[in-house]
Amino acid sequence: MIVAAFTWSEFAEQVVAGLASGAVYAGLALAIVLIYRTTGTINFAQGEMATFTTFIAWSLMNHGLTFWEAFPIVIAIAFVGGIAIERTVMRPFERGPVVTSVIVTLGLALVLNGLMSVIWGGGDRTFDGGFSTRTIKFAGAHISVQYIGMIGMLAVLVVLLALFFRFTKVGLALRASALNAASSRLVGVRVGWMFALGWGLAAVVGAIAGLLIAPIESLGPNMMQVILLYAFAAAVLGGLDSPVGAVVGGLLLGLVITLVGRYVGYVGQTLKLPVALLLILGLLVVRPGGLFGRVAARRV
Repeated sequence: MIVAAFTWSEFAEQVVAGLASGAVYAGLALAIVLIYRTTGTINFAQGEMATFTTFIAWSLMNHGLTFWEAFPIVIAIAFVGGIAIERTVMRPFERGPVVTSVIVTLGLALVLNGLMSVIWGGGDRTFDGGFSTRTIKFAGAHISVQYIGMIGMLAVLVVLLALFFRFTKVGLALRASALNAASSRLVGVRVGWMFALGWGLAAVVGAIAGLLIAPIESLGPNMMQVILLYAFAAAVLGGLDSPVGAVVGGLLLGLVITLVGRYVGYVGQTLKLPVALLLILGLLVVRPGGLFGRVAARRV
């Protein structure tokens, strides 16, 4: 059943809300893609890592810091934490089977979730973000400033990462390590530390996604679990080896499921995830590598 009431102003509001949700999915999907491109590992602990850093921000804010004062501290902690996880937890399994690394990340997710419950308790709590919750009127539509801030922060993040990978020596070394680790070692690139840097950058991107969604969702140990599923769907939609695809996939997914949830009556809020998975399934039938991904060809 299609919802009868339709106005262009409400449609514009839903589009902005969908893009804001998509910005969070895109951020977490981008973190997943960064680690996958660098090490070939799917990080199932990405959501818990993001939630953990968001809890740190909440604690700092409870001790008198504003959101924007706590923001750079949390980003630094996330970066160092991501590198530490790669060096201590993931490095021993670097040359092992891929399934081993996946199991390790699942175990890491469980450990982080348990730690959050022990340190901060299992209840949900409110989180004050860095953007106002007021709305502005534009062409008859009431647009949330918070949603505009979320989309804008994703845009800034994407531009900064693009500049980093294109114009810095470290960024070029990281790209080279991801494309061909053996050749990179031959020219003096410290590939092991490039892997660690990839984890650090992914932790930063994931932390930003957590900080963006926490004011909308209740902050708790399980805050990012459903969002992580959407992020995986966005990464697959765009292509697991494509950062651009992760961003486009996240925005597209957020937009589609928001509009479908609003205007298709039987979908509502409860069937958004199945709709997202059906969308991915349909796309993979047509394009197995995703919108921007590459499909490896093998000689038989």
